[in-house]
Amino acid sequence: QVQLVEAGGGLVQPGGSLRLSCAASGIVLSMYAMGWYRQAPGNRRELVASIGTYGDTNYADSVKGRFTISRDNAKNTVHLQMNSLKPEDTAVYYCNAVRMIRDYWGQGTQVTVSS
Repeated sequence: QVQLVEAGGGLVQPGGSLRLSCAASGIVLSMYAMGWYRQAPGNRRELVASIGTYGDTNYADSVKGRFTISRDNAKNTVHLQMNSLKPEDTAVYYCNAVRMIRDYWGQGTQVTVSS
């Protein structure tokens, strides 16, 4: 059984930082393209950052220079370091793993940026 479990969300003040983690069981994440998505109330789910199997990364324009996606293959985990957080970053953040026809999602973790 495949599971992706996100952790690290919470409440943070504007300008603060959070580090999200996505830990996998049942699959080897290094074989999957990984993505972090987010969805705010009333909005569609959007791609925030992605990392390919060769370490190539891609970011939404709104988070470039502030967020960093990375892999820890030894721990079968993917991280999203989020710095200089803004209120508009408030959303549920989801981890996604894709390989060919396989497509897995985590349950999401809430990130709230507010003073």
